Amino acid sequence: MSNTETSAAAGASASPKTESNARQHLETYRVYVVTWNVGSRFPDNISLRQLLGLHDDASGDAADYLPDIYAIGLQEVNAQPQQQVLGLFKEDPWTHKAKKLLRFYDYVAVKTEQMQGLLLTMFVRRPHVEHIKDMESEFTRTGFGGIWGNKGAVSVRFTLYGCGLSFVVAHLAAHDHQLDERIEDYKQILENHHYHVKRYREIYDHDYVFWFGDLNFRLEGNDSATEVRDALRDDQKHDALIQRDQLYQVREKLQQAFQVMHEKLPAFPPTFKFKEGTSEYDMKRRPAWTDRIMYAVQPLNRLPGLQLAIEQCSYKSHPAYNISDHKPVTSDFTIKLFPNYRAPGVSFSPLGVWSIGDEYTVEYRKQPEFEEGPNDWIAVYATDYASLADYVAYEYVNQAESPNSSDSNPERDYFETPAPAPRRRHHQHRNRQRLRRQQEANSELVRLDFADDVDLRHGEQYLLIYFRSTGLRGVTSISGISGTFVAEKRRGSPHRTEYHVD
Repeated sequence: MSNTETSAAAGASASPKTESNARQHLETYRVYVVTWNVGSRFPDNISLRQLLGLHDDASGDAADYLPDIYAIGLQEVNAQPQQQVLGLFKEDPWTHKAKKLLRFYDYVAVKTEQMQGLLLTMFVRRPHVEHIKDMESEFTRTGFGGIWGNKGAVSVRFTLYGCGLSFVVAHLAAHDHQLDERIEDYKQILENHHYHVKRYREIYDHDYVFWFGDLNFRLEGNDSATEVRDALRDDQKHDALIQRDQLYQVREKLQQAFQVMHEKLPAFPPTFKFKEGTSEYDMKRRPAWTDRIMYAVQPLNRLPGLQLAIEQCSYKSHPAYNISDHKPVTSDFTIKLFPNYRAPGVSFSPLGVWSIGDEYTVEYRKQPEFEEGPNDWIAVYATDYASLADYVAYEYVNQAESPNSSDSNPERDYFETPAPAPRRRHHQHRNRQRLRRQQEANSELVRLDFADDVDLRHGEQYLLIYFRSTGLRGVTSISGISGTFVAEKRRGSPHRTEYHVD
């Protein structure tokens, strides 16, 4: 967790002077990265607690050591056709299992991106959600000449407290003799991975880059699998083996790939290839450090005045996990961000009781520097939401003439801008002018009506989140979060109860 917890409103102004002042103060935040080739297995009978570095106590001093960000990258997630169809309607089992565990520690899944067997899920601690800006995902296929997604990369980028972060999980070409293909995969990913955010168009444009996955680099040399295994039993020979690691060679020596990235050389045993269900190497392949986590701060040094820093605090494998032929690898980092930096946004007026079955008017103020996107929307969430995909209902801000979209959402896409559901009936607002604007001295007051059939539960607490969406490849910012409110049956309904929200 960051050294200083900040809870200032997301809408604080970012004039040049205040932005400059906000960039004078740095705080430390923690990032925890996971990579694991799961070999098409499901997480049915395993616990992720040890893999995620979690303790039983989620409060007090223990909470101070929890990461601010989790990046969980998996390869060879079961991508059979039936699983892909199922994934259209519900989250994959791995994301579901991680979310179920991490919600107890107050994390929110903010983005999931999948390309066949490659899966990346990002979690952040709840206080940071309102500060996430310009979130976007991207993917690049490199398998079979770029037409098949069994190999390649997926990524998620966002801006947090004034810094751009990019997380890239990759699965590169396999087998010892395919080194040139792995280098070519890397180059294809760089050439074809493009974002739609000013200042952060490419992977290496970011202030912090994390690149990890089953990169499939093997050992140089002609020794047999048995000879490598025997050498690993002698601690003094470990350094000699890692010097022959292909990734180390192409990054440090030849500078043919990943030359701007950094990595503590693995002090753990090779993570591939094991007999499934055991920690015994499979002698069909030479043991190798295929599963890696690299990092960079300002790789292109485009803003040298920013005093940013990153430290790789731990780097280890987890041999107790044996469901696949790979062992998972994790790394814990500290990074520096600007906790006082605020992007322009909106601030919600205090919300009263939402009467179930009635239309409800939401009121918020836009700050002068805030620019609406063409597809902005406001969503209703239960206060204990564990994912940004878990909205209960939503309304568009700028599409006043479009069909309204306040449906319950049991079959939702994974956090893209919502679209009207053509199979459902159109909502009829009593107030046809459901969006009203009023100019004030230093802001604009906006009132937006939600339809009368939002599916809320009596006595439950909710909140609103304003999403700014540019319409470009799903680039989305969290631009405001309301206080909590209670949903209550309309007056005259039986069993009506009074509630108070602090």
